[in-house]
Amino acid sequence: MTAFAANSLLNRAALADDLIGPAGFSLIRVSSGAVMLLALVATRGRHVPRAMTPDLLAVAGLSTYLIGFSFAYVSMDAGLGALLLFGGVQATMFAGAIVGGERPPGNRWIGMGVSGLGLALLLWPSDELDLSLSAVSLMLAAAAGWGIYSLIGRSVTDPLGATAWNFVYSLPVVAAAWIVFSDTQDTSTRGVTLAIASGAISSGLGYALWYAILPRLGATVGALTQLSVPVIAITLGALLLSEDVTTRTVVSASLVLGGIAIGTATRAGRIRSRDHGFPS
Repeated sequence: MTAFAANSLLNRAALADDLIGPAGFSLIRVSSGAVMLLALVATRGRHVPRAMTPDLLAVAGLSTYLIGFSFAYVSMDAGLGALLLFGGVQATMFAGAIVGGERPPGNRWIGMGVSGLGLALLLWPSDELDLSLSAVSLMLAAAAGWGIYSLIGRSVTDPLGATAWNFVYSLPVVAAAWIVFSDTQDTSTRGVTLAIASGAISSGLGYALWYAILPRLGATVGALTQLSVPVIAITLGALLLSEDVTTRTVVSASLVLGGIAIGTATRAGRIRSRDHGFPS
């Protein structure tokens, strides 16, 4: 979750200071992530990685996330963007889980409702918080993309290989966006460095780890767990990027965390019971 939050901070830091454009950031991010992941796959197998058959829905979801994410952060703080992103991810993954036959227990529905209330509070129009409609729309599109990508990850048998080739196959899509929506500002060395850090470390390594643990969590717990990312992003954004933290943002983040606690309480209790030899 810290790696996910780092993506918001790195992206916002690069775009807020006009160090690089959103299209260029996305392209360098997916390129460096692909290189890092393919290198890990090659090291694991000690040979040139063999291409996997593309999962077009996964590639579409990842590409939509990468592009929408960067363009949304042109005019949105890191913490607020993360709140919108993972609130949308939660809704997408819950819907996908239900369609797929998963039946979440009551406490998970309550947790989702409490977290949703926190996000509704954040988006409620007011003079205290001014959010761009286009930025909100782009971030929600990114949320749908990441939610779909995460749902597909539940059935992946080779997390590292799947993540690597999803990045490779997303590269032409992001490159096309870079050509169509060419950046107007110059690209600085620091901007490129931030994009590489986001792609190779926070995205490449972070997403491979996420794909590895997601099958153990399930869709609904995975969705709720990701709602801790905005709280991390808000905290680090205030400390590292001097972003404003309003009372409304704090209340919203508290509701989100409360929803996570409620929604995952039963599962955590069962895990503790098994660890101590008690029936679950």
